[in-house]
Amino acid sequence: VQLQASGGGLVQAGGSLRLSCTTSGRSFSTYHIGWFRQAPGKEREFVAAISRTGISLDYADSVKGRFTISRDNAKRTVSLQMNSLKPEDTAEYYCAASGGYGYRSEMYDYWGQGTLVTVSS
Repeated sequence: VQLQASGGGLVQAGGSLRLSCTTSGRSFSTYHIGWFRQAPGKEREFVAAISRTGISLDYADSVKGRFTISRDNAKRTVSLQMNSLKPEDTAEYYCAASGGYGYRSEMYDYWGQGTLVTVSS
């Protein structure tokens, strides 16, 4: 499955952005989807995950209460609503698809290109 992430940009601290992950693959609804991010000089880290049905959701502690993941299988889209952004949220954000549900990046088989989020102080 090919994934396309979009929606990144430059925003001031306290602002909001909405990232989207889309695919043309008809098997989209069979995959669990995760968002990960990688800041310069740092390792890639888990941000949020949503199960194939949308029933199970998980978030990194650092984004709980600020970020919301959702999906629309009919539109083959997963969104990440990011509110109350902080400078430490600055990173390249990636969406990925997995046959198994979890937060470990090695579980994810398919990755989209990143979309850059920059939060200024």
